[in-house]
Amino acid sequence: MALHLVLSFLGASVLLSLMPGPDNIFVLSESLTKGQRNGICISLGLSTGVLVHTMAAATGLSIIIQQSALVFSVIKYFGAAYLFYLAYQAVKEEKPLLTLESEEADQKVGVMALVRKGFLMNVLNPKVSLFFIAFLPQFVSADGFSMTAQMIILGLIFMLQAIVVFSLIAVLSGKLTKYLNSPGFWKFTKWSKISVLSILGILLAISNK
Repeated sequence: MALHLVLSFLGASVLLSLMPGPDNIFVLSESLTKGQRNGICISLGLSTGVLVHTMAAATGLSIIIQQSALVFSVIKYFGAAYLFYLAYQAVKEEKPLLTLESEEADQKVGVMALVRKGFLMNVLNPKVSLFFIAFLPQFVSADGFSMTAQMIILGLIFMLQAIVVFSLIAVLSGKLTKYLNSPGFWKFTKWSKISVLSILGILLAISNK
């Protein structure tokens, strides 16, 4: 497993986790309205749900690719097209408005209930599966471990960095809100997200794996 691919994957994963999106915006809003504890628990659930999508992508793709190079090419271009679609969707995203209103009544929700809520939100979202099918294969090396093993390792890396990033968002929620509500900050992160997704799509389309 090539170190440069792992480091590239980690860098891309952290950037994507930092870019405003449904998951981290939800973590941020939950932290603002119901406390950091809720945000961190939701973060754990969202991040661990990644493992389900990773296992599905790793086992399914490895079997398909072993069967047919043509099918792999179809999946590769489908994945690239999906990443370009996500970049296009990011172009149309509008700046979210986050407030500091609190909802004290929801503070007593149990830890496991919050983790389960985040986990189910992630696992039941088919868009996450599509993203991992498009995202993981381009960081797999032809040498070393099997494709399935490499994708599982990458999934674990994605999960761990997501836990760290989302938990930091929960802890720093109060300070981050003023930046996220700033038009300049939103514009910068929005176009950064578009750029990252577009570059990933191009790299996947021209890959020879």
